[in-house]
Amino acid sequence: MRNAPTILHLDMDAFFASVEQASKPSLRGKAVVVGGLGPRGVVATASYEARVFGVHSAMPMAQARRLTPNAAYLVPRFALYRSVSEQVMGLLRELSPLVEPLSLDEAFVDLEAGEAASDAASARLAGERLRADIRAVTGLSGSVGLAACKMLAKIASEQAKPDGLVLIEPGTERAMLGPMPVRTLPGVGPATGDHLRRAGITTVEEIAEAGEDELVRLLGKAHGHALYAMALAHDERPVVAERETKSVSVEDTYDVDIHDRVRVGLEVQRLADRCVRRLRGAGLSGRTIVLKVRRYDFSTLTRSETLRGPTDDPAVVREAAARLLDSVDTTGGVRLLGVGVSGLADYTQEDLFAQAAAGEVGEPVLEEDVAEPVAEQEAAAERRWPAGHDVRHAEYGHGWVQGSGLGRVTVRFETPASVGPGRVRTFRVDDPALEPAEPLPLVAGGKEVPVDGVGA
Repeated sequence: MRNAPTILHLDMDAFFASVEQASKPSLRGKAVVVGGLGPRGVVATASYEARVFGVHSAMPMAQARRLTPNAAYLVPRFALYRSVSEQVMGLLRELSPLVEPLSLDEAFVDLEAGEAASDAASARLAGERLRADIRAVTGLSGSVGLAACKMLAKIASEQAKPDGLVLIEPGTERAMLGPMPVRTLPGVGPATGDHLRRAGITTVEEIAEAGEDELVRLLGKAHGHALYAMALAHDERPVVAERETKSVSVEDTYDVDIHDRVRVGLEVQRLADRCVRRLRGAGLSGRTIVLKVRRYDFSTLTRSETLRGPTDDPAVVREAAARLLDSVDTTGGVRLLGVGVSGLADYTQEDLFAQAAAGEVGEPVLEEDVAEPVAEQEAAAERRWPAGHDVRHAEYGHGWVQGSGLGRVTVRFETPASVGPGRVRTFRVDDPALEPAEPLPLVAGGKEVPVDGVGA
């Protein structure tokens, strides 16, 4: 472990919700919940104002609505979140070539590798400058942890939340960790925590006092050794700039169970095409096709098929997913479907037999090139207006959808630069003057964010 706190961990504060608040002046300082708004939706992120009422990520949306009925409930805008994340990651890469993203809003940085810091004072200065730069570029806040290893830097950023910086001085790690609950350590979930509690171990210091042999007896060799090292504040993991992608997948949860076998098949085909688009967007291909089915009784089945070589051909993935579906009993209904590709590579080996079976000639056809069934064309005729998404009106300008239903859509007209809440107007859902729009930059001078299929 290092003798200087030059490992930085950044965690953006309530990222999705904070982006929404930054883009919507009327929501600043108010409870905002982002996630799936259907009956089976879950919370992706809740603002700190919503967390006061007990709302948290992964909570069923219905429960969140009971806890804070007056919050703003919004559909995620992932294209915008990715764009803001790229701005933040760009600032991190200015500090060091060794940046290890963990998600859109979280990353480790090796300050020493970029010569951005060599001791506690310079590390603190780098952390404060980073937080100021993030606010200047995005208008958002992030919490920073600084320590001599990754585990402690992440713990420090949790202590810094929201909108703070915590630096753990080398030599103070054991004293700082000792009184903390065992769940503070990475890898200690509810089951492991309960197991340790039954053995009389509730704090990190008690893990260290129990000794390595006792932990191995309680938890097994690998887990016991790792937990003992963490309790002693030992973590030799380096910051790794490139994290290998192991799989690419997409899935949908349905508000109402799907009973029609034909509809299930069509959904699997759509998911396969979406998965291929994501695969191609990452410049990857894969050998193993995976189908995930969650049935009406919450039982989850996973089926997979490994091809002779990697592919990014949508026809091949669709054919494989269809074969996998044939082996699954969907009697009683399906609540979730997913298609994934693993065994990734950066080249492809076309499955000519699958192409021939599909009757393909020339370039493969993606979902957006296929004529939709008549029923789906009719459904698309009435435009959807997801809550929180951007719109533009010919007369009133830029705004966002507050809600829609019964043939009406309510829009609040404001931009990130608006002073105070904007005015509200209601329109017919088919009003020709109202159109979906791209998100505006959160800070003046930024670029608009292109969104695929906005308003779909």
